Amino acid sequence: MMSENRSLNQKQLLQEINEVSFAVNDIHLFLDTHPCDKQAMDFFKTVASRRRELMTLYAREFGPLTVDDALETDSDTWKWMEQPFPWEQEGGLK
Repeated sequence: MMSENRSLNQKQLLQEINEVSFAVNDIHLFLDTHPCDKQAMDFFKTVASRRRELMTLYAREFGPLTVDDALETDSDTWKWMEQPFPWEQEGGLK
């Protein structure tokens, strides 16, 4: 995972969100069959928190990826439909 100090462009930030999201999903499946594993639960808390941070950062910089982050845009208006989604941008991501 990338350091907080380093500025991320949109493509790098999406890549880190994808990586952390994979870890969240993977550990979630593990916890379904190992619900008392303290180390796994601690890891889940760490990666889930990191994912929330990254999703909030992305929403503030580029617009929300999910409706859950629609209020994280530092705006008084509804930005959910005002920006192009990453897959709608011509020429790829920055």
